[in-house]
Amino acid sequence: MVLTGGTSGIGRIAATELAAQGATVAVIGRDQRRGDTLVADTTPLDGDIRFHQTDLATQTTVRSLATELLNTYDGIDALVHNAGLSSHRRSETGDGVELTFAVNHLAPYLLTHELLDRLRTAAPARVVVTASDIHRRATFNFDDLQFSSDYDPLQAYAQSKLATIAFTLELADRFEDTEITANCFHPGFIPSTNLFRDAPIWIRAMIRAAAIIPGIGTTQQEGAQRLCKLITAPEFGKKTGMYVTGDGITSPSTEATDPENRQRLWEISAGLVDVDPDWP
Repeated sequence: MVLTGGTSGIGRIAATELAAQGATVAVIGRDQRRGDTLVADTTPLDGDIRFHQTDLATQTTVRSLATELLNTYDGIDALVHNAGLSSHRRSETGDGVELTFAVNHLAPYLLTHELLDRLRTAAPARVVVTASDIHRRATFNFDDLQFSSDYDPLQAYAQSKLATIAFTLELADRFEDTEITANCFHPGFIPSTNLFRDAPIWIRAMIRAAAIIPGIGTTQQEGAQRLCKLITAPEFGKKTGMYVTGDGITSPSTEATDPENRQRLWEISAGLVDVDPDWP
């Protein structure tokens, strides 16, 4: 299986637990040192952790990663999009795309497209996406998806997570009558996460304050358990198009489920990464 964002937080815990259960986990991360440490700290295991260093911000590196994975693995039975960030100021990738939108949404969209044949080869297979309940505060501004004006870091993050859910639901529909499922989940509010390392100082201060209050938020272990459940539980090998929180399967916002929004986002995303919108 392939797991992005696997060198820290819930991704690291999940990678270790999955490898302990016998899985071969291709962990994707930006930091070579963290990747090397993960591999060194988690051996021997019944399974195997292999690290692939990649920055998911640009489409060239995503495509290069896909080529590397295609050349290394004959089949991928789970593609897990867990990497994410929240940028405190608006910046653009080398492709001219707003950074939060590029990493949190376009990278999963493009990587899924590039690895589709390996998912089909390994089917039954799963696509799992880390989303967030913060998506409920967002709406799609299709006239300015990339916040070229009036950039707000929290709204940019919320909209990117809205996009990940809409993408997952649309992908599930497009995988109909195949043996590939697509589901997403809310890991909970995890104060100890590094997700907001690039967020404005006031957001980081708020999160640090929350971390010391007993009973606030979700632990990394709990978030990782939710992630592992979507990857391994038999029920999610059959159920598809689900949004899962600590309360179980729930409904995301109507903004995410709206078919017109999903279709429009899909076509815009295809244009931004230069692929045929009719996939898969």
